[in-house]
Amino acid sequence: MKAMIFAAGLGTRLKPLTDHLPKALVPVAGKPMLEHVILKLKAAGFTEIVINIHHFGEQIIGFLQANQHFGLTIHISDEREQLLDTGGGIQKASTFFQGNEPFLVHNVDILSDTDLKTLYDYHVQSGNDATLLASQRKTSRYLLFDDTDRLCGWINKDTRQTKPEGFVYDPERYRAYAFSGIHVISPTLFPYFQGWSGKFSIMDFYLQNCQEARIGGCLTDTLQLIDIGKPETLIQAEEFLKRI
Repeated sequence: MKAMIFAAGLGTRLKPLTDHLPKALVPVAGKPMLEHVILKLKAAGFTEIVINIHHFGEQIIGFLQANQHFGLTIHISDEREQLLDTGGGIQKASTFFQGNEPFLVHNVDILSDTDLKTLYDYHVQSGNDATLLASQRKTSRYLLFDDTDRLCGWINKDTRQTKPEGFVYDPERYRAYAFSGIHVISPTLFPYFQGWSGKFSIMDFYLQNCQEARIGGCLTDTLQLIDIGKPETLIQAEEFLKRI
């Protein structure tokens, strides 16, 4: 099984830690966050991983070499010349994911108790072009799914902004879930990238294409998750890891 880890971010929320270190190598409970995600993927049976790099990318390459790539096949998608955001990052890395095999995408700053193999299998059985792990979690920004678990829109409940353009939120019709930063993509999604290039958000892409492409949700009420991209959650992460 194949996966991609987003490790190219600037980590601005973690300054000054990221003034001399890529976000992916910021330690959490004694290990870089990148190592936590790699080991979780490895334990779930993933054997081939693509990692995108930008900010202090050479440090990530050195870290992987020093750890013999954790016994996995690891490819680098090099964005050091231009940071491409999540959508552009997947588009650039798509050359590593030819054929029919789906791949899992995981943000480097997310820790969770989700079973990644179960999520992957759910996606394979669903027939979706992409499946987004989403949960009942308190936030301001929600993905909106219909009763077939298909992605239909997005809302910021603080500002009432909705996407895509022209989408009307009806709470009777749509269920609101928070995105986890973990999703599974099949190469059948790639043709929809036509006309998209450079730097763009994968969420904007999903929302623009959800009427044509089959973008589904793996929706759960029990997911335990922590975003370790902020200083205050770094402190909470150690207890979180003990708990899960």
